[in-house]
Amino acid sequence: MSAATATSVRRGRRRRLDASLIVGIALVGVIIIGAILVASVGRNFFSAGNIRDILTGMSVLGFVAIGQTLVILCASLDLSVPYVISLSSLIAADMMAGNPANIPIAVLAVLVVAALIGLANGLIVTKLKVNGFIATLGTGLIIKGYLDTNFKGTSGEVPWEFQLIGATGVGPVPVSTIIMLAVAVAGAFFLARTRTGNHMFAVGGNEQVARLSGIRTARPVIVAHMLCSITAALAGLLLASRLGVGSPTVGTQGGYDLLSIAAVVLGGTLLMGGRGSIWGTIAGVAIFAVVDNVMSVMQVNPFLKDVVRGVVIVAAVAVYTSRSLDRRRPRFTAGSATADPAGGASARVGPDPLDNTRDAHTASPVEDHEKEGSA
Repeated sequence: MSAATATSVRRGRRRRLDASLIVGIALVGVIIIGAILVASVGRNFFSAGNIRDILTGMSVLGFVAIGQTLVILCASLDLSVPYVISLSSLIAADMMAGNPANIPIAVLAVLVVAALIGLANGLIVTKLKVNGFIATLGTGLIIKGYLDTNFKGTSGEVPWEFQLIGATGVGPVPVSTIIMLAVAVAGAFFLARTRTGNHMFAVGGNEQVARLSGIRTARPVIVAHMLCSITAALAGLLLASRLGVGSPTVGTQGGYDLLSIAAVVLGGTLLMGGRGSIWGTIAGVAIFAVVDNVMSVMQVNPFLKDVVRGVVIVAAVAVYTSRSLDRRRPRFTAGSATADPAGGASARVGPDPLDNTRDAHTASPVEDHEKEGSA
């Protein structure tokens, strides 16, 4: 193995370690700092009640962030999620009307409506070639207009049997968190073991290369948007369970659109798509939950909470940017010049399978995903 190849392998391993460990290290650091701050006011960060509060805070954002991860992996965004959450809570509460017998049909109706909204988003993005940011913003505004026109306050009634989902737990672990983690397992399995899941990485990494490889690029994007809306609907059902009624503003008040995007990026998923993981996103959600819990225990001013959240979001984007620059920089190193004195001759004879210095947009996204998975 040449020195240049060995250097490329070491650099590639270092980047993979950065991607897999950076979120975990950040989460451990946040927990340690949080425990110290909570102890400074005479409270126990690791008490069962506090752990339960943190896990409860993770549930709703976790549902939304899981779906947002799928969309961002396809190099798109979904800004309609807060309005889907509000609409789902209202449909569920109105259809249940306090009757436990209506729970199954209400849940099914919510999931069907959410899937149709996601289908509309996916078709607008793939068939009309509208940027995902604009397409989902427009869809969200349409839903917002419907909610503002038809609902002036809370509506419906959730039966007690359904409220138990948001009120009970197994030890310190709420049932809602268990359901959210089960959805995360399903999402990770979907990405790792299904053809559509692998195609999401390929389409997000480079849509043109994916198309030339024989992949139907529209299908993964449409599926991602549908699953994102369905997970947002699950968040709406959970909020309806906790509140006991439906609310037209419960989604927007939580700021779940921007927070979910921030959690996904903080979890190591590239905003441009093609690389990331569900479990990284869950770690990002945990960081936000711990930060919010610590500030609540210390009775921090609500406006300062937004400042801290903003700092965390900016830090996440800074980490993302540095990783993107790191992926491009090695192409212009002295080692590359030494290995290829003819100025690109190596590219003409074919790529080195161990060379991790290629630009992400010229490399095969499927190959990159397989390398990351093997790590």
